[in-house]
Amino acid sequence: MTQTCPECEGPVQLAEPVRLSEIAQCADCSSELEVVGLEPVTLALAPEIEEDWGE
Repeated sequence: MTQTCPECEGPVQLAEPVRLSEIAQCADCSSELEVVGLEPVTLALAPEIEEDWGE
C-alpha cells in the first residue's frame, strides 16, 4: 500500500496489513512516520524519542 508523506508529499510504502502505531520511513525525506488512523490510513510525523522515556 502506498500513502503520501505529510512532510514532503513523497510516496511511502506500507506493508499490509497496516497496523495502528506502525512506524514507516519516507524514502524521499527520511522522516519517520507513524500510522495514526486506519479508516482511512493516515500518517503523521512520529514523535521524537524523549530523554526521559523508559524511566
